[in-house]
Amino acid sequence: MTKIAVSTIGFTNKSAETFFKLLRTANVRTMLDVRLNNTSQLAGFAKKTDLKFFLSELLGAQYIELPDLAPEGAMLKRYRAKEMTWDAYAQFYIDLLERRRVEDHLDMSLFEGGCLLCSEDKPHHCHRRLATEYLNARWGGKLNVSHLF
Repeated sequence: MTKIAVSTIGFTNKSAETFFKLLRTANVRTMLDVRLNNTSQLAGFAKKTDLKFFLSELLGAQYIELPDLAPEGAMLKRYRAKEMTWDAYAQFYIDLLERRRVEDHLDMSLFEGGCLLCSEDKPHHCHRRLATEYLNARWGGKLNVSHLF
């Protein structure tokens, strides 16, 4: 079985140089933005409009928003305020993906050479990891996921 190569990355604690070198080394062709808020000034070089430009100019890569893989605002706010444990947040997020039935309407071919983007530095406590695990389970293990950090 041929697997689809997909990666994940967070922009926090990375310089633009490190971020784009990681993407280049991983041969990323499409950035799949799974952030809830991708227009904040706090995102620096990873702000939606800037990132779209940088990806095109530096890597010849596309930028696609995937809001169906973003968490809900209230849930994220509770987690960041430490009103919810990681385990509770993770379960809530998986339940959200199930309710949205993302596996049924996302085109698997988007993920070939794709990279899921979020803000978290590492994937351990980030919904981008949960999203790839969820989709991989629903799509019969067809994703070969690597986390760039």
